[in-house]
Amino acid sequence: MQESQTKSSIFNGTNLKFFAVVLMVFDHIFQMWNTAGVPQFFNMLGRPVFPIFLFLMAESFFHTRSKKKLMTRLLIASLLMGAGNLLLNVYLLRNPDITLINNAFSTFFMTTVYMYAWDLLKAKKILKGIVITLLPILPALLQVLILNENTPTWLIQLFLLVPNILMVEGGFMVVILGLLFYIFREKRWIQILCLVLLSMGLFLLETRGIQWMMVFAAIPMALYDGKKGKGMKNFFYIFYPAHIYIFYILASLFSR
Repeated sequence: MQESQTKSSIFNGTNLKFFAVVLMVFDHIFQMWNTAGVPQFFNMLGRPVFPIFLFLMAESFFHTRSKKKLMTRLLIASLLMGAGNLLLNVYLLRNPDITLINNAFSTFFMTTVYMYAWDLLKAKKILKGIVITLLPILPALLQVLILNENTPTWLIQLFLLVPNILMVEGGFMVVILGLLFYIFREKRWIQILCLVLLSMGLFLLETRGIQWMMVFAAIPMALYDGKKGKGMKNFFYIFYPAHIYIFYILASLFSR
């Protein structure tokens, strides 16, 4: 019995998060140094990262004591990283080979907004749920009207400060996938099916692309034991922007 419990604990939420972090680091190494010859295999390793984090976000949002506090924390992190990107990429250390628009916090915040809207709709608070559903679309429509291929980088970065459904890292389909993970969080096989169907669609749309490899996130999702683990919720808030900025600075200073 003790041995079984030990094996089960390997696949808790914290360990799956660290597994995704390792894959993420490989992906960002490719992002910063692909022109220096880093193999695309590093980029492939990063494809399952977003689905793993979104799967765990669905669990966290369901179990958190205060959903509004979690959303507020993600929004603040998104705004801070957007400001950091603008400051570093546009004003302090421009790198023509890299556009620094990484901001997974924005994606996670937007996903929790729709999770919250879903909760309101389930609670029959229809009007409030519809309003919250539509709010992230309004700044997206504004950006469609204003932004084009001639838009300067600083203005794009400024728009990225405000999370919306179109400009989030990973795209709106990733947000929808996160919402589906939340809706079907009690039916693991449906969660995995949603991931597989999206991956198949991406493969059919771009057979030479690699985004479909996100399907491999189904393996850690299937192994997840439903336990939180040690948590360490603040680790990602610090490590995620820190390693990206360190990589960006190093790539900008020593790869020219």
